[in-house]
Amino acid sequence: MAGEPTVLSAGPDAVGVTIYRAPDRDADTAMNLNWLEGYALITETRTVEIPAGAATIRFEGVAGGILPESALVAGLPSGVREKNLDADLLSARNLYARAYGRPVILRRQRGKDGKGTLTEERAVIRSAPDGAAIVQTKEGFEIADCGRGISDALVYTEMPEGLSAKPTLSVRTESTAAQRATITLSYLAWGFDWQTNYVVRLNPATGKADMMAWVTLASSDPTSFVDAGTAVVGGKLDREDAREDQQEQDGELVLHCYLRPQVPAPMVAPPPPPPAPAPVMMMEAADIVVTAQRRANIMQAAPIKVTEEGLGDLKLYRVPIPTTVAANAQKQVAMHELKAVKFKTWHTADLWPSMDGNAVIKLRTRNRKEDGLGVALPGGPVAVFEPHGGDLLLVGQGGMRDYAVDEDVEVTLGTSPQVHVAVTETGSGKNWTDYEAKVSNANPWSVTFEGNVRLGDGEKLERPSTQLTRKFGRPTWTVSVPTEGEAILRYRVTDPN
Repeated sequence: MAGEPTVLSAGPDAVGVTIYRAPDRDADTAMNLNWLEGYALITETRTVEIPAGAATIRFEGVAGGILPESALVAGLPSGVREKNLDADLLSARNLYARAYGRPVILRRQRGKDGKGTLTEERAVIRSAPDGAAIVQTKEGFEIADCGRGISDALVYTEMPEGLSAKPTLSVRTESTAAQRATITLSYLAWGFDWQTNYVVRLNPATGKADMMAWVTLASSDPTSFVDAGTAVVGGKLDREDAREDQQEQDGELVLHCYLRPQVPAPMVAPPPPPPAPAPVMMMEAADIVVTAQRRANIMQAAPIKVTEEGLGDLKLYRVPIPTTVAANAQKQVAMHELKAVKFKTWHTADLWPSMDGNAVIKLRTRNRKEDGLGVALPGGPVAVFEPHGGDLLLVGQGGMRDYAVDEDVEVTLGTSPQVHVAVTETGSGKNWTDYEAKVSNANPWSVTFEGNVRLGDGEKLERPSTQLTRKFGRPTWTVSVPTEGEAILRYRVTDPN
């Protein structure tokens, strides 16, 4: 309010960042680093000098993706009367948009490779930040940087009102006396995500594997959180947010050398008087994409490991030492380093009538200590390597969902070019059909195959040529297929309908 003192809190004394996985992304699907849909709970501790009476406190350096409705402020003498978010950040796009109708300097380079003349003249921006950059000079209207052997750049002589260099949350409060207060500011912020990445190193000689798990933290926020107490939450927490349906805003400015027919002619007004001298801010040429946020793919191998804690029905994994969650970046922290995990390789397929294709390769184990695991395994991408001579080669990539302790673990690695499966019809009669399922193994070693016989509604399987088990309610054929050999299952399907 007018006349109220304003108190600036330039940054937190301490900060904690807890990242939640994107609610609509499957655990075994990699993050989209260009559009992060997870969120974080940010908790900041700040020391503020509060004057007597009504005042506005400005918290600078909060997350750019803050959800202001979620902000909680604890420690103010009389609580919060009003919250406001200064959402228009300084960026190439916002700077151009706010400069509409205002004077700038048009810096013009004639000739190539900087060998021509350089001139400057006053101009006024007469277009929005989409499409062509229309400017008005003493010669009239023109489109900046539109060829003709001329390179143009816009120089801004003042900062337009309403732009902030840092995301800022302001609150109004009132105190009966001046005092210093320690305030806790907590809020949710959009534009974060995390995932687990697994690297499995198989040893065919022992039938075991070493497995390394990494936590990958990702942020698309313009604010960095330095030396933060960092944690991630495993499991899915249901949450709805209107921002998930909005388009990404990244501060880019893209100007083109053409006009859109639907844009009406701008209202022409006399140029305002020259502004007072101010620091000059130089922007790139009009035909160059000016990006306010630049993503740095920083992959940091940390010498520490996250620790696991319970959080209701979820799992919380805490980084034991402060770590920096950098703006527009990602980093990795070690999670698990597991030795001699007992993995088994399986080839599987669904046995439908007329099925003809390759089997799917899967790794299976049980999440228990006696099999080398016994820890919560958040879902994520998996890369599997095997030694080949003196090299370590990639043999498959897949993903796995979240697994709790004592659950059966399954990792799908893709199809096998060496194991082929075909189901053919061998006879039929009234309400019955006979089938033969054949598995061919071209590998120079035997493989374990598991086939799920798929039946339609009301159908029953009869007369199998070998004993079958049931898995997930379906008849299941499990067989060892010999080296460069084959295995055959014959069965009858009856349909009383």
